[in-house]
Amino acid sequence: MDVKEAIIEVLKKEGKPMSAGQIADASGIDRKDVDKAMKTLKDEERIVSPKRCYWEPKL
Repeated sequence: MDVKEAIIEVLKKEGKPMSAGQIADASGIDRKDVDKAMKTLKDEERIVSPKRCYWEPKL
């Protein structure tokens, strides 16, 4: 599983908006890799931000 899919899985599992730091802690993925993958996910419109600095999967 690549980093992007792991992030989506963590967000779905938690069921609430999460910050990049929380995602890194929950997944065990390095924060730099999380930030890079989240930028790509945002550009692909697979995640949305309901409030500043928090993300959730797009439904």
